[in-house]
Amino acid sequence: MRKLILQMQASVDGYVGRESEGPSWQVWDWGEDCPWDRPLQDRFNEFFAAADTILLSRKIIEGGYLDHWTQLAGLHPDEPLFAFARRIVQARNVVFSNSLAETPWPGTELATGTLPDTISELKSQPGKNIVAFGGAGFASALIAAGVVDEVEFYTNPVALGDGLRIFPEAKGNQALQLESSTAYKCGIVVTDYSIS
Repeated sequence: MRKLILQMQASVDGYVGRESEGPSWQVWDWGEDCPWDRPLQDRFNEFFAAADTILLSRKIIEGGYLDHWTQLAGLHPDEPLFAFARRIVQARNVVFSNSLAETPWPGTELATGTLPDTISELKSQPGKNIVAFGGAGFASALIAAGVVDEVEFYTNPVALGDGLRIFPEAKGNQALQLESSTAYKCGIVVTDYSIS
């Protein structure tokens, strides 16, 4: 069965961002110039080579997520660093929304069922890994629904002091199993956990 992997940028003090604030606190703000060292770039591309379906929240796609990577993929059609951007554009992109009746974005499809039902159906289909991207609200909803198999944190060398978290407080202790942790020269530590 396919796995659902939630990938999040995080600060060393456990926040995934601040309300209405972009990625300026991250080592890479997702522009054309990537300050990540080559082994981390390679890991990111390997991650996307092992996935063929991306789950997106309405908010992240309205914020320009798909447009941004489509543009970068077009600007760098043959560069190995941006192979992941091409994979994002070519992947099956499924949008979750409580307010849309149809998706206005080309190359996307709207999830029509509940989170658990839709993701259970996706996991039962043949294919590669499923990746989830979105803000703290979407990530929290996925975790609360019990559909996330792994969480992959890209921990940036910054302490935000306050901000958004993804583990719902009401759920209590959340058991995680460390799968791997790798530090990179640019200061990012990538840590993979499976969720029990």
